[in-house]
Amino acid sequence: MEIKKEAICGTLESNDLLVKVAPRNGLEVTISSEVMRQFGARIREVVEETLKQMGVSQGQFVIEDKGALDCAIRARVQAAVLRGCDSEELNWRGL
Repeated sequence: MEIKKEAICGTLESNDLLVKVAPRNGLEVTISSEVMRQFGARIREVVEETLKQMGVSQGQFVIEDKGALDCAIRARVQAAVLRGCDSEELNWRGL
């Protein structure tokens, strides 16, 4: 999947996160979190696994986490990618 435009998904409420995507050559993932020391590595792992599963190899991703669970991180990243790709078709098995 190719990121074609900027997109946002999520909120800055407690236990949620905001994901911003934009087109870019190469892959750049920036994460800020209130729980970065405890869970920063796991947040990055979930984001990178989700991008890999979706076939995303390029783009800029800015994650602002407020203590979200893994399932919320996955869902927000997926939604932001689909919005950024301007995708009309959804491969449910790929998610």
